[in-house]
Amino acid sequence: MTPVLTRPRPRILIAVGCLLAALVVALLPVPPGTTPAVAATGEDSAVTKSGKKGKYDDFSDLKVTVHQTKNLHSQSVRVSWKGGAPTAPSTAFNVNYLQIMQCWGDDPSGPDREQCVFGAGTAAGAGNGRVVRYGTGTTPGSEDDPEEDEKYTGSFPFVPFRPANGEPATKSSHDYTYFGPLDTNEQKAVRTFENGTGETEFEVQDGIQADYLGCGVNTAAAGSTPAPRPCWLVAVPRGTHDANGNEITVDKLASSPLSATNWAQRIVFRLDFQPVDEFCPEGQPERPVPGSELADDAVSSWAPKLCTSTGNTFTFNRGPEEEARGEVLGTTEEAPAMGVTVDPVDRSGDGSRVVHAPVAVSGLAVGFFVEGTDGVIQEMKLTPRLVAKMLTHSYVHDVPWTNVCSPPGCDSPEAEHLKGNPLYFTKDKEFLDLNPQFAKLDAAAEPMSLMVPQGNSDTTRVIWNWLQSDKEARDFLSGKPDPHGMRVNPYFQELNLAANADLTDFPKSDPTVKPAINDQPIMGTATYTILDLDPYTIDLHDGAVKTRRGNNGRTTEYAQPNDQVPAKVVNLVPPPGRRVAMAIVDAASAVRYGLPTAALRNADGNFVKASVSTLQAGVNAMQAWSDNSAVLKPDPARAKGQAYPMTVVTYAAASVNQDAKDRKAYADFIRYAAGPGQAQGRAAGQLPPGYAPLPAKLRKQAQAAADDLQRGDPGSDPSSDDPNANGSGGLTAGAGTGGGTSSGTDGGGASAGGPGGGADPDSPASAASSPNGSAPPGSGPQQNIAQAKQGLTPGEILGIIRWVLLAILFIGGAAGLAGPVMLRYAQRRTP
Repeated sequence: MTPVLTRPRPRILIAVGCLLAALVVALLPVPPGTTPAVAATGEDSAVTKSGKKGKYDDFSDLKVTVHQTKNLHSQSVRVSWKGGAPTAPSTAFNVNYLQIMQCWGDDPSGPDREQCVFGAGTAAGAGNGRVVRYGTGTTPGSEDDPEEDEKYTGSFPFVPFRPANGEPATKSSHDYTYFGPLDTNEQKAVRTFENGTGETEFEVQDGIQADYLGCGVNTAAAGSTPAPRPCWLVAVPRGTHDANGNEITVDKLASSPLSATNWAQRIVFRLDFQPVDEFCPEGQPERPVPGSELADDAVSSWAPKLCTSTGNTFTFNRGPEEEARGEVLGTTEEAPAMGVTVDPVDRSGDGSRVVHAPVAVSGLAVGFFVEGTDGVIQEMKLTPRLVAKMLTHSYVHDVPWTNVCSPPGCDSPEAEHLKGNPLYFTKDKEFLDLNPQFAKLDAAAEPMSLMVPQGNSDTTRVIWNWLQSDKEARDFLSGKPDPHGMRVNPYFQELNLAANADLTDFPKSDPTVKPAINDQPIMGTATYTILDLDPYTIDLHDGAVKTRRGNNGRTTEYAQPNDQVPAKVVNLVPPPGRRVAMAIVDAASAVRYGLPTAALRNADGNFVKASVSTLQAGVNAMQAWSDNSAVLKPDPARAKGQAYPMTVVTYAAASVNQDAKDRKAYADFIRYAAGPGQAQGRAAGQLPPGYAPLPAKLRKQAQAAADDLQRGDPGSDPSSDDPNANGSGGLTAGAGTGGGTSSGTDGGGASAGGPGGGADPDSPASAASSPNGSAPPGSGPQQNIAQAKQGLTPGEILGIIRWVLLAILFIGGAAGLAGPVMLRYAQRRTP
């Protein structure tokens, strides 16, 4: 008999499906209470392209990858390649390298050479910038490119640059109307190593930084869907032949990458930028938000989402925190404001309360760009004493010096008061013992001083406090030599840098003046000072950009005068292979421009870099200010374990003395910043790389502070249509920054023991906060401490839903299987 195949009954299938679904639900992870840190590297938009066989050199084995091509703004992108011929082992970069540039162009096939940023200044391999023929008029010269037509004529014909904004094209090969040696992002010669690989960080510029490129500017007609202008990254591989076919064996390549033969070998990558136009609807209320640069990248990322989700246009103006605090204290119903600060804002003069809400966790860093003989150096360790040496200009060539003897008499080439100290930090035995890889720098490289921002800032105090928390650094600043005999610059020793805990600037007090380097006194002697040698950066972001370019803008080189121009000093761009630059930067800008950062020694002696985990550990180590327990105080002396010593929390501070609509608008800003704004990523509205998500307790504090700000003081605004506007403005005593005691793992609590769950008896902050172990002054009932909300987090809610669903599925599945079993059992019992 043929067996009969029976089909499973539908309800059995359903039952089994329910049980399987229950199993799947049980195994699904519940999202954590804190927003997870997303890598957000942009690797998902990486593009790889191959070279091709050229007229004289074969680049068909070359493969170039641009690791981020979408969602760009002014930042750096990693460019790597393999399959190239090795660059000659010389800083001359005579053959076999890449030349990289940024171009605009609306043609979908890519840009033409008149749309590319290249040719600012001269350097090895630059090929005279934009010059493409060397004859006079149409007469061929020895370096003429046979592929060039007669489009470019005259003496030394050149390719003009045509800007995207419609302004006139350049008029000569050295016309720096739009970009010049100090602000160009071109990379004239990038080395390929012995194994045929290479890598660089290329600075791309959006339409705000470079309007002549217009990247990200809306090109759509009015009323149409916005269409941000794309731009292009162009890599021109160079081999061993010039554009006329001459093979280079000793000299350098002379032809420009814009010359027709070389341009034909270009490898082109489309770059898509974030919109840079005004993205907020016209007519919305504009609300100023001045404040700390440490929040700049985060607020800039949130801005497009804030203006569409809140109906307000928030205008962030980065600047000194003291100015932001002044604007908060000067707030009125007619002049609303919310500041972003590091230190707390004191109660305003009229007695109005100021609410503080944490919005971002970031930090300060020492970013660097150092080209060694084997490539760009990626690791550095710094102790507080080493940074103290740099900030006090205690290395010989960190103050003016000269290499000539200028009349009258013969001046010493080096400052007398620094004789015996190392020339640079790279010659300091203390530094080399920690960083032996720096011994391989090119002998001709002259490291620049540590760049620092001008002006006053709360964040500057954090750096000095880090030095003052270390005995070795304090001793050095006080005049005690290091173990190798190096002493502090005496002009800085007079400033009491070892003890002044309120320093908010970086002084440059050495008055040394020297004749210009390479001075040739013909019509007068040019001199320079410490500010010419080591100019201030505009801010932390500017320091990152200058470091990425490997040029701090120093003007120390003698410029040959003529009858019309007096003797002067100019900037001489360091050649490829010899760039050594470093600066105090913020962690977000370091990531944005692809800068390696130094590992800094913390209070436990561990060398730590800024990362999500080390920044959050730094938050956990903080205690609240003694006179304002709503704000955590950066305290490098408490940074132990893996805590980063220069971690900083920025706070949105707002007075309740504002109109109800303004209070609600700023409260909505805080809610977004502490909510969706903590999801890490590169897209608009997210928390950019370089920040750590706020710990859960700080997010709760921010949400509670937003509620408190929107509610205002009792009776403060009778016209308010907010039903809570006349409610209680008082807050429960002891709420603290974390809304309760700290867990020690997610940070933010500010009970009497501090957010770390207990005060360190050796910490100066602990002694200042509580001389007898009791709560510090001001930690009792305070009106500017936000009471944290009590309730379930989204993760906890989802967890409850999961178990309820699991129970329903399990019961349903069990019932589905039990039905047939009971029916069969009943049939068997039936006579």
